[in-house]
Amino acid sequence: MYEPFPGNYVWNLSTNLALMCGGNIGEIDAACRPIREAAARGEDAGTARFFDSWLAVAQQVEKNAEADEAAGRLLSAAEKYGRASTYYLTAERMQARDHAPRKQAYRKGLDLFAKRVRLGRENCEFVEIPYEGASYTGLFIKAPPGPDGRPAPCLVSCNGLDSMKEQIYYAGNAQAFLKRGVSTLLIDQPGTGEALRLRGLPGVHDSERWASAALEYLLTRDDVDPRRIGMFGLSLGGYYAPRAAAMEPRFALCAVMGANHNWGEMQKRRRQREGENPVPHYWDHVMWVFGKPDIDSFMAWAPAMCLDGVVEKIRVPFLVTHGEGDRQIPLEYAHQSYDQAVNSPNRHLHVFRATDFEVEHCGADNGTISRDYIADWVAETFGCSVG
Repeated sequence: MYEPFPGNYVWNLSTNLALMCGGNIGEIDAACRPIREAAARGEDAGTARFFDSWLAVAQQVEKNAEADEAAGRLLSAAEKYGRASTYYLTAERMQARDHAPRKQAYRKGLDLFAKRVRLGRENCEFVEIPYEGASYTGLFIKAPPGPDGRPAPCLVSCNGLDSMKEQIYYAGNAQAFLKRGVSTLLIDQPGTGEALRLRGLPGVHDSERWASAALEYLLTRDDVDPRRIGMFGLSLGGYYAPRAAAMEPRFALCAVMGANHNWGEMQKRRRQREGENPVPHYWDHVMWVFGKPDIDSFMAWAPAMCLDGVVEKIRVPFLVTHGEGDRQIPLEYAHQSYDQAVNSPNRHLHVFRATDFEVEHCGADNGTISRDYIADWVAETFGCSVG
């Protein structure tokens, strides 16, 4: 993994995610170089400095995009707005929830994402998914009908603990599925993205609640094959997606990028400093995500986030992928999910090795290998072309 901040995994992870999401190495270097000394003080202490440095680069790239737009160079403007959006969202994601400027940065990230889509004339539809008297947002990337005239299959793609649908879009996941004839619904499920930040919808352990809502939404569309709707998740989505597929029998397959079989147990291990955290201010972040008032309440609730006795209920094809060098979630969790999925008619475990040049958590050190492997498996399982 690219490590501009020696010894600071959380800051390095965030930098690599920005690169995966289309960031430019020169712009990212300009954001990182002034804060190397601050990074040495630990993952939490200097996050305000991180915010300011990344925000400065985001603002400059946004100005450059505005100049392109004013000159009528809309495609160039779209590219720059997209990168600026990535930098705003990267700065925001690294902050404590009470860091007031993060709210404005988040809205700016959303606004510039929408500008990129509009000016770039991209295949991306903004949708609302009804959910328990409220709604959450999604992005629908539409594949054309297949050679037989049937509507395309579709994959519901959920976030992890701290990711956002815009990041997943920028990372090219939906585009990889699209090339193989599969539509994608990228969602900000409760506890993530807009659902958490703008609508106050906390995360829940029973992910089938919001996953079934996404499936019901897709069933209202005539451009989706109702019998070929799958479930995909990355990072903490490695818990959410298998749980949803186990409890919602209408999903036709399930795939995960990074297993997360026993996230509740992992919290005890993190309290003992086993494994790296994904974001600064970690314990405050998880209490915010799941709506818990204090750490004791959170720790008492966390054991519910376990797939023991759950993955046995998966009766559709199931793919588990994991990096052998994952520093956040142990490889043993991938084996647990695979070993217990005894009722899947087609279960598969794939571990990415050093020869793949992608071994970190959810492919943070590369991003293309696991993405394309999963896209191939999904397409083949749905009966679509892979080339």
